[in-house]
Amino acid sequence: ITVGSGGQADFRPSLSLASGSAIMAHDVVAGKIDMAFVNPSALLTQAYRGVGIFDAPLPVRIVSNYPSWDQFAIVAHKRLGLKTVQDIKDGKVPLKISIREDPTHSTLVLVDQIFQVYGFSLDDLVSWGGELKLTGGPGNEERRLQPLRDGKLDAVADEGLVAWFDVALENDYDTLDFSDACLDRVCALGWRKFTIRPGDFYQNLKHDYVCFNFGGWPIYTRESMPEEAVYDVCNAIVARQAEIPWEKRSWTDISLPFTDNDATPMDVPLHPGTERWLKDMEG
Repeated sequence: ITVGSGGQADFRPSLSLASGSAIMAHDVVAGKIDMAFVNPSALLTQAYRGVGIFDAPLPVRIVSNYPSWDQFAIVAHKRLGLKTVQDIKDGKVPLKISIREDPTHSTLVLVDQIFQVYGFSLDDLVSWGGELKLTGGPGNEERRLQPLRDGKLDAVADEGLVAWFDVALENDYDTLDFSDACLDRVCALGWRKFTIRPGDFYQNLKHDYVCFNFGGWPIYTRESMPEEAVYDVCNAIVARQAEIPWEKRSWTDISLPFTDNDATPMDVPLHPGTERWLKDMEG
C-alpha cells in the first residue's frame, strides 16, 4: 500500500505499508518500509524485547492493532493416549502431525519455541518415523478437516481454532497440556497464555484448556517515525471504520484497536503519535 498523489511523473509515496513475516521489522526500523502489519502480536513483542527470533531489541512501536480473538492449541487423537506435550518426547511418538505448509508461518515459530522447551523438534518427530502433514489454511477441507473426521491425523498444532478445533474435538481428539515451565518460558518470549473455557465458540470443549493467545494484527512502525504521519493513520482508521471488515467475535467499538485486550495484545509501547491522538480524542 502506498499513500500519496500519483498525478505526477516524479511521484513518491508519502507512506509505505506492507504485511508479511515478523522479520520485516528490520526493514521498518531501517526505514525501507514505513509501517507493517504482523500477526500475531507476540512476534512484534519478540522484536521489541530482542528475544526468540530476534537477536537484539528493535525500536518498534504500535500504531494500532486490528482485533483478532484467536488461540493456538495442540490436539492429539485419543487412541494415542497422550495427555501432555511431554508425552510426545518421552515416548518418541512418531506423530502424523498437521501443520502449516508455509515455512515462515508464525505458527511454526511457536511450535519450534514450545518444542525447544521439551528438548525436541519437528525434525526429531520425523526421525522417529513421524510425518508432517502440511496444509494451507487452518480449515482446509481436503487436507485437514476430512482427515480429522476420518481419524487419519495423529495430531494438529495450529491457530485459527474456529476453523478446525471443534471438528477435532468432535472426532475423538483431545487437547495436549503444556507444563507450567513451558508456559512460563514461552510467555517470557512474548506470548501470552490464555484459558479457553467450554462455550467460548468451541461447543465440543468439555474442560478449561490453558494454551497460547494468538491474537492481534498490530500495525507498527519505528520509534523515530514522525508523529504527524502516525496521527494521520489513526485518523484514517476511525474515518474508515464503517468500511473495515471487523472480526465479529471480537469487535466491540473503535476504541478496541487502541486498547490492550485479549484480541489486541499490546506488550510493545504505542507510538507517541498514537498516544497524542488518543489524548486529543479524550479531550
